[in-house]
Amino acid sequence: MQNITGGYRGLGLLVDLNVDRLIYLGAIAAGLFGAAYIVSM
Repeated sequence: MQNITGGYRGLGLLVDLNVDRLIYLGAIAAGLFGAAYIVSM
């Protein structure tokens, strides 16, 4: 049981550490798509 809760905590830590990277990549992608849309008009 301790291994399960420890693994869940470790997974939660990985998610917490990588959420900011996903937001950062999403913002870059949104900016690029937005710029491409504006240029193509």
